[in-house]
Amino acid sequence: MSDYQFETKCIQSGYHPGNSEPRTLPIYQSTTYKYDDADALGQLFDLKAEGHMYSRISNPTLAAVEEKLSDLEGGVGAMLVSSGQAANLLAVFNICSAGQNLIAMNNIYGGTINLLSVTMARMGIEVRYISEKMTDEEVDALFDENTRLVFGETIANPALTVFDISRYAAIAHRHQVPLIVDNTFATPFLCRPFEHGADIVTHSTSKYMDGHANVLGGVVIDGGTFDWETSGKFPELTTPDESYHGVVYTKQFGRAAYVTKARVQLLRDFGCTMAPISAYLLNLGLESMALRVRKHSENALEVAKFLETQPQVLWVNYPKLPSSPYHELAEKYLPDGASGVVSFGVKGGRAAAMKLMNSLRLAQIVVHVADARTCVLHPASTTHRQLTDQQLADSGIGPEFIRFSVGIEDVRDIIADLKQALAQID
Repeated sequence: MSDYQFETKCIQSGYHPGNSEPRTLPIYQSTTYKYDDADALGQLFDLKAEGHMYSRISNPTLAAVEEKLSDLEGGVGAMLVSSGQAANLLAVFNICSAGQNLIAMNNIYGGTINLLSVTMARMGIEVRYISEKMTDEEVDALFDENTRLVFGETIANPALTVFDISRYAAIAHRHQVPLIVDNTFATPFLCRPFEHGADIVTHSTSKYMDGHANVLGGVVIDGGTFDWETSGKFPELTTPDESYHGVVYTKQFGRAAYVTKARVQLLRDFGCTMAPISAYLLNLGLESMALRVRKHSENALEVAKFLETQPQVLWVNYPKLPSSPYHELAEKYLPDGASGVVSFGVKGGRAAAMKLMNSLRLAQIVVHVADARTCVLHPASTTHRQLTDQQLADSGIGPEFIRFSVGIEDVRDIIADLKQALAQID
């Protein structure tokens, strides 16, 4: 499918029906599979044959969607999991162990900060946060012999900063570690991080990929370009795994070593598996993703321009605005749009922000973002509530901060709703 255009891949990649087989992707709602003989099953458990052992590890419905996602991002393999948080957990833990550390941007999603700073700290893994304002030399100084990766988000949630992928890829590779990029807000329609030097990509598929707030999910995608062997830093991939009779992932699976290990070892043991019906629903969303994300981006830019003209609004952040400090990076990495999320602040702080949200009619207050319907949230009191004041400041989140997820309704209705709500806080 690699020769097709992106919109065609959204529909045609992944599932390839044969003669008289179903035209649409079937839901293989089964935990188990039948084998002709015991040796055939044994070959699967030794990772010497292709096939499905058990649906905790793989399933035909999921496999088709994984193939599509890998094709869309330009990777060598993908692994679906139960949520975006699970995707980031496994992406990091696949190559980072107790006593080791990672470098991460300090303005990433609050839930990911909690994952890295609290939960993974209990595993003995340290996170060292960096700011986009730091020089390369200041970032270099945080690396040591135990650093295993660099992590950032293409478009940070909800700060909407744009990650300079090629810059941090160069820094990471200089220290012989991979760059992992969470590409959730951009989707591969707007940005493909592998083309800019990233090595691993993750997504919360619950957002624009599903697009309808129907199903939780996440994915880890392997770019297949990182050299895991030369540095000697990744014995998990380059030395025998005794749980599979001594298989060496880089030797047996080559470019797909990373994603294969994540599947057959971590997904096997953590069990954060996506259900077949969830993969089926995700695939329906993927078929229209290009159309929706283009419309989200067009609407969001119009909304951002409108908000800039309103006297009740202190500031507006949307990367494609000419006034945005990230406009140049957005032009480089996001030439076709910057997704549907706009952040802005209102005069009057938290009280005014709450009143505005309560006054909206079309836009609904929900703990979600990036689906077809316009929605709104106050991050400081909800999704980022657990962060410290300093962490909130690092993420650019103040009491006046509103995250506005622009849907694909007629933009005139969205703007009219904002206009009447803003009038309520005069």
